[in-house]
Amino acid sequence: MNYFICFFNAKTKDIYSNKCYNKAHKKQKRGKHMKIKDKTTILHIAIIVLGIIFISLSTFHSNLWYDESYSVAISNRNFADIWSIGGHDVHPVLYYWILHIIRMIFGNQIMIYRLFSVLTISVLGILGFTHIRKDFGKNVGLLFSFFVYFLPINVAYAGEIRMYGLAMLLVTLMAIYAYRIYKNPNEKNIKNWILFGVFSLASAYTHYYALAAAGIINLALLIYFIRKSVKEKKFGNNLKVFIIVGVIQIAAYLPWLMYLLLQISQVSAGFWIVFTFPDTLIEMFTFQFSGNLPDSTYIPNWIAGIFGLIICVYVICLYIKNRKNKEENRPAKYAIIMYGLTLLGVCIMSFIMQRPILYARYMLCITGLFIFFISYIIGKYGNKYITLVVCIISVILATYVNILLIQQNYDSSNVEPIEYLKANVQEGDILIYGNEGCAFVVSANFPEQKQYFWDEANWNIDEAISAYGPNMTIIHNLDEIKEDNARIWVINGSNYAIADSLVEELEAKIVSKEAYSTAYKDYNYTIALVEIDK
Repeated sequence: MNYFICFFNAKTKDIYSNKCYNKAHKKQKRGKHMKIKDKTTILHIAIIVLGIIFISLSTFHSNLWYDESYSVAISNRNFADIWSIGGHDVHPVLYYWILHIIRMIFGNQIMIYRLFSVLTISVLGILGFTHIRKDFGKNVGLLFSFFVYFLPINVAYAGEIRMYGLAMLLVTLMAIYAYRIYKNPNEKNIKNWILFGVFSLASAYTHYYALAAAGIINLALLIYFIRKSVKEKKFGNNLKVFIIVGVIQIAAYLPWLMYLLLQISQVSAGFWIVFTFPDTLIEMFTFQFSGNLPDSTYIPNWIAGIFGLIICVYVICLYIKNRKNKEENRPAKYAIIMYGLTLLGVCIMSFIMQRPILYARYMLCITGLFIFFISYIIGKYGNKYITLVVCIISVILATYVNILLIQQNYDSSNVEPIEYLKANVQEGDILIYGNEGCAFVVSANFPEQKQYFWDEANWNIDEAISAYGPNMTIIHNLDEIKEDNARIWVINGSNYAIADSLVEELEAKIVSKEAYSTAYKDYNYTIALVEIDK
């Protein structure tokens, strides 16, 4: 229409107006661009909405496994107790403090704790729209959100009552603001510095892999600003600000340093992580694409391996093909370098302590960096058809994982052992556990009941186990409970060995036996009611 108006005016005045034509052409072009932009924006928002719904589908349940039971149990303690008890665990305490705050607001609701984990992954995906899109372009931001929601690893862990989703979010935010500071070194943006410092310190207080990432990113910034100051032959303002922010972070972390050194000594003395070559390395790779947990196989490793190889080969080929675009490739290069250096740092610490701490699940803390790397390269250089195929494969695998999760998490067998105990445990009864994950799940559900943990192997975890409350007592000999004039519920995983030992050593008798198998984490429960003859 604008062309016809211009043409009509030109004929009337007998003058052809190039200015009018060009103006109309630009307006039409701008309108077309806005339509395309709107479509991309709508698609991005749709991915976020559908993604949040997708990762939430399997999370509306109150089942627990051992690690989750620990999170629930320790959240029932006050802030000071969480600090002290957490210092004897293997993780920092920020996540547990947050759960305690949630408990203060909503009560001891297992499902609310689980939804908090969903929230952290949801916010991570939203960063693709609010931060990644703004800093690196709409395609990169869209793919980042997509992979956050539709990689099997995040689907499997989105609802876990553990700190991994929070750590992933905090490390990604720290990296975003670190890059913003690096990208605009002459811009005096105090907000970026404050947010970088906050997210860096919060990462350090959430998980030790996140601490390693924070240390490496801080060190990288320090080296950059030192080199910049040397080159410019002056003590730059950014170096001054970094020193201030760094000193504040170190000062704020010093109170935890004693516990960090204690935990390092405990890991050096004995820990449950093992390293086997090449199995551990294969697991480290396939885990990023399968989401497999130690006791549950969602996607066969060979399928996860092929999917991972497809993505990695695709990304590497794109990177090599466009390697001359050094400036444009810098964000992706820095992300994967920080990712790799974090894992290298963990390997070095494993060598120093002479104990392996390289563990696939802990890589979740830095998975945001990996997702950004593949999203950036594919978003900048990817072929739309190959990219579409990769995304379709990811959705298919993520859907398969989600279906299995839904079947497992909502299976009726999951509630049977806890419901049985709730229906039969009486006031004054005591509970005794062996070193089985299912036992601590029961403990988290009965915090007010008098309980014993039989530490037959002398694990030296008395302080950490105190997370399960003041009613939990650790014993090293069954004779320590012989004075209890009460019914005893013995909960173990695979056998009735503890109940049989009570019968043999304390002249007790077994009144009843029940056994349950649950779909959730494939846990087994053997429950025996024992009475001591007086």
